[in-house]
Amino acid sequence: MDLRSILEKVRSRQLSIDEAEKLIKLYQFEEVTRYVLYDIGRYVRRGVPEIVFAEPKAPEIVKEIVLNLVKRGEPKVIISRVKPEHIKVLKSIDFSSLGYILEVREEARIIVVKRKDLEQEQHGGRVAVVAAGTADIPIAEEVKVIAEEMGCTVLTVYDVGIANMCRALYAIRKILEFDPDIVVVVAGMEGALPSVIASFLDVPVIAVPRSVGYGLGGKGLAAILSMLQSCTLGVAVVNIDNGVGAGVIASMVARRVSKFRKSSS
Repeated sequence: MDLRSILEKVRSRQLSIDEAEKLIKLYQFEEVTRYVLYDIGRYVRRGVPEIVFAEPKAPEIVKEIVLNLVKRGEPKVIISRVKPEHIKVLKSIDFSSLGYILEVREEARIIVVKRKDLEQEQHGGRVAVVAAGTADIPIAEEVKVIAEEMGCTVLTVYDVGIANMCRALYAIRKILEFDPDIVVVVAGMEGALPSVIASFLDVPVIAVPRSVGYGLGGKGLAAILSMLQSCTLGVAVVNIDNGVGAGVIASMVARRVSKFRKSSS
């Protein structure tokens, strides 16, 4: 029984206050498989949907986890870093008969499984996502999907690295026109783009170092060190290739900004 169901039963007097209190105290974690201790109240408590990191997991384990979450009524499950074998196994599940739909976001390497009757959250928060080069787009798309699934309106501006400063200035103009609450910038190589973008804006920038580069400092090391040493104030840095983390942080900030924007209007 989810938290809302408990409260509904109290309102209809099917549960006493004491019974509800006991259930709420138990409403924390539940073992959904022998591999997973599920945080039941996360979505209600934090507004963050269940996200399953698939990349290091065997396809059958991912299938078992997702199927158990769906059978327990989880409204939305996001599966990140899926491989072709994960997609194949999850597509073999008849989600429609369970009242769910499956959406494959190939460029982001994400699958979204959600209830057919689930209304898409739209709280009014605005997130801009910028990718320096085409190699950075998969991580930028990961940010985009997470932000959209968490109710944000998202602008994407891609292939605007500083190899040609005119492209970066083009991105800044697009961002200013969009007027976001927060910006996420994905960049590999020397990772300079977030500092450039942030120097023109009055909103926070989340820098995502990408595992793209040559030789010494390759695989994102030069990018993350450069971003951590940014001279431009207002730049925060997540780990290398952490599009999901950046997407969640950006969405939580944008949702909070939107909440107070509405309350003050």
